[in-house]
Amino acid sequence: MSRRKGMLRFVSLAATGLLASVGLFATTAVAQATEEWNPDSSYTTTDKGDGTYTVPLLNADVPDVSVERVPASENDEGRDLYYMISTTMQLSPGAPIMKSYDLVNWEIVNYAFDRLDIGDAFSLRNGSNSYGQGQWASSLRYHDGTFYVLINSLNLGGAYIYRTDDIEDGAWTRTALGRSLHDPSLFFDDANGGVPYIIYGGVSAVRLNSTLTAIEQDFPNFIQRSDFASQPYVGSSGLFEGAQAFYIDGYYYVVMITWPSSGRQVAMFRSTELLGRLANSPAPYESRGALNSNGFAQGSLVPIANDEGEDDWYGFFFRDNFPIGRTPALIPATWSDGWPTFGNNGVVPVNGAFEKPISLTPEQERFERLKSIVGSDDFDNDAPHRSYQDEQWTIPTPPDLDESLIGVELLDNPGLESGGTGGWSVNDTATLSTSTDAHTGTSAVAVSGRVTTGSGPAQNVTGKVQHGVTYDVSAWVKYDNPASPATKQFYLTARYGGSSTTYTNLSPATNLTRGTWGKVSGSFTVPASQALSDVRIFIETPWTSTPSTAPDTHLMGFTVDDASLVGRPVTTEVAQAEEVAPNGSNLDLVWEWNHAPDNRYWSLTDRDGWLRMTTGKVVTGAYAHRSSGGELTWLEEARNTLSQRTFGPRESVETKLDISGMKDGDVAGLAAYNRDFSYVAVKRVAGVNTVGVVHRGQPFASSIDQAAIEGFLPGRSATLGAASEVHLKADLDFARTSGQLFTTFYFSLDGLTWTQLGDAVGPLRLDGGLTHFMGHRVGLFDYATQQAGGHVDFDRFLLSDTLTSQNQPLDESDLDAAIAHAGTLDQGDYPAEAWTSMRTALADAQAAKAAELGTQNQIDAPERALSYQLARLGVLEAATPSLDVDVTAGTRCVAGKALVTIQATNNEAVPVAIEFESAFGTKTFASVLPGKNAVHAFTTRQASIPAGAVSAEVSAAPDGEPVTVEADAAYAAHACN
Repeated sequence: MSRRKGMLRFVSLAATGLLASVGLFATTAVAQATEEWNPDSSYTTTDKGDGTYTVPLLNADVPDVSVERVPASENDEGRDLYYMISTTMQLSPGAPIMKSYDLVNWEIVNYAFDRLDIGDAFSLRNGSNSYGQGQWASSLRYHDGTFYVLINSLNLGGAYIYRTDDIEDGAWTRTALGRSLHDPSLFFDDANGGVPYIIYGGVSAVRLNSTLTAIEQDFPNFIQRSDFASQPYVGSSGLFEGAQAFYIDGYYYVVMITWPSSGRQVAMFRSTELLGRLANSPAPYESRGALNSNGFAQGSLVPIANDEGEDDWYGFFFRDNFPIGRTPALIPATWSDGWPTFGNNGVVPVNGAFEKPISLTPEQERFERLKSIVGSDDFDNDAPHRSYQDEQWTIPTPPDLDESLIGVELLDNPGLESGGTGGWSVNDTATLSTSTDAHTGTSAVAVSGRVTTGSGPAQNVTGKVQHGVTYDVSAWVKYDNPASPATKQFYLTARYGGSSTTYTNLSPATNLTRGTWGKVSGSFTVPASQALSDVRIFIETPWTSTPSTAPDTHLMGFTVDDASLVGRPVTTEVAQAEEVAPNGSNLDLVWEWNHAPDNRYWSLTDRDGWLRMTTGKVVTGAYAHRSSGGELTWLEEARNTLSQRTFGPRESVETKLDISGMKDGDVAGLAAYNRDFSYVAVKRVAGVNTVGVVHRGQPFASSIDQAAIEGFLPGRSATLGAASEVHLKADLDFARTSGQLFTTFYFSLDGLTWTQLGDAVGPLRLDGGLTHFMGHRVGLFDYATQQAGGHVDFDRFLLSDTLTSQNQPLDESDLDAAIAHAGTLDQGDYPAEAWTSMRTALADAQAAKAAELGTQNQIDAPERALSYQLARLGVLEAATPSLDVDVTAGTRCVAGKALVTIQATNNEAVPVAIEFESAFGTKTFASVLPGKNAVHAFTTRQASIPAGAVSAEVSAAPDGEPVTVEADAAYAAHACN
């Protein structure tokens, strides 16, 4: 029989006949230590630890939320689970999957994809980028055992459906739908057989086939804004998007964000038919303004099981809280006549408190409060490898180029110095001849008798031009006809023949002056889709359909000399297998890269306990934002920038760099960034390392001097001498001025003595042009301005919510309490893996405690890590076995002698075996039936006895597993008269 420590209910029968409970758990010292260990809630939760939370719910950027419940009956954990997805745009990995048990506390458990695409735009290659684009509002749904994520990309092929049967670590399968669907929401019409639809835009729908692999039918504008424009909560302009559909009590509800003149708000629509006016039995939607309070809007409705076995539906909406970002809120609702009123009679105060709707055990509550979507990191490469990292991509075959045709002149007789017109031909109809009126040399080619505007000197370059090569093309042109206009436009044009003839201008229209030589020039790259079986380049004048009506204007003769066609050396980056393949390094899930990373140039394995960033290329300054948004800075061009969300109201970040591997022109550091940014960095110039502060504020110019923008601010830099390591610290203050971020930077050579690099810099705020439409982030970066191949190593990333400017003494009390609590635990009570994780965190905490400490970050980071593991143990602790048996001990007198009495009552549903042991003997009961008693009196043969105890060992198998429980029942001293 297995023997496990357990619990019985014991009472002691004193001489007075009163019963006193005897506990069998921890000693008083342990209980006091447990009370002392009461860790703070995580940086990104507003759980107050007293059964309430405040809104917004998370102190970080979590926009465009879609929340889905997996009922207890359909998961292995036996309680309702909630998952949430959010927008991450250009970041990689993307489409984070967050998990919660109480809808208040969340942590990231997975991502839907590692990279959305391997093309240039998502990989910051060849001048392309995905800032403000990439993955936008997405939808998360669970149906018939499968999880679905619906993603729409603004610039990478439209909408995709990802699916898996294991949302926390399963492999995802992706299906492209072949078109864009703005703000899409997946909906299974379970009232009609589970038919899948996508609700999108404002407001349309498509029906999918049964396998969710293709669109079967469109239902445009099944809710028309024009039908509701007169309502103050809709209006005729402003946002009308973000629609999500739900089926509740016989109605289809569509909840969405609107932004009329009365403010950003939630509008709701309902109908008995999903397709409303477009249904087979038309049932137009009716509407209500659901919430207009402090900007809480777009998001989900979420069901929460109540005590009656029904669902209460809450709102899960976000609000703009820049520069932190768009932050969500769980908002209770009161339903009446099928319509909700959210918050407190329609009011949702910012930082207002609400009761948590889901109750957990105290141990679960504590663990949930410590979960976060940001985190410190020691870069030990101890995160698990995730299935999303193993995406399979087909690497495009790079162009097979003839290098002998690159960098050399491709035209024959370009300067007409051969004595004839060899190599030249006529496009369309004209006559060629040599001319002594040359730009240089002694000869040129003259064209006369032109019939069309395209009639002109030409060269056949078939077999010379190649796909993927950029060419510089030019020619010197002169016309002399005194009857022709004083100025005339000329073009260089390519004629592509083959199965179909196309024409492409290779130069812009160039105005030349009569009687004067002028240069017509341009550059072009032949796209891979262009046939090259017949290629001709020629010089022409602008097209007109009837040139013969004014021949002196359109068909004048002209002369050409010193033409040229030269292919540039190919510098185009192409995707590489090693760039996208896993590299053996596994980051914690709180991290995302600025764009899809190049896995050749970062590592957690090159140096144990360090993150190495290597510069893979030199920044160019040749990148620009979409829609004429202006040039990118060098920081924005740095592809392998590793970042996390920021959190408010205050955040401190500390890191340590080994800069010995940097090369001249390298810049590496710690940034608070969006399109505007502030950072502290080390720059190496002519072998000298300097640390300093950079700040780029608004407004943004379309054309910029990257070097000037990222120059150190005056008076905020210091040379580092021979130091090979430097500690950097950034203190982010979101509370100083509403809607603005100010950051103070520090550096240290030992982590103990710190130098402040000037006053706080700022403000940083939302980019009004939405070129970076997300909250500000903190990131580690390294880029090269002169040569590739340098590297920098980051040793740690330490978070705190205490800023140096708050002038608070270092506080180790939470660290001490966590270490003390860890010392009270018994390894045998916990799963081995969880115990090992706790011991690793404990060792780090003890090492920090033993070391000299220089910042609160160095205290808070190990304490938070240890407290998380301790709280995890609290919910994983092996359930203490118990048997429902009441035992009482007492004394009485018989014939002047004391007896010790013991009685056990079996309250279990199965028989129990009982053995009593005292100083006066033992007694065994092999089987005490349910509801029966075991009673015995021990004879002492003494007139008086001191206080003592009777030990009881009770054994049973209430759940089929043998359990043995031991404990003592005390009795008082007794004397017989």
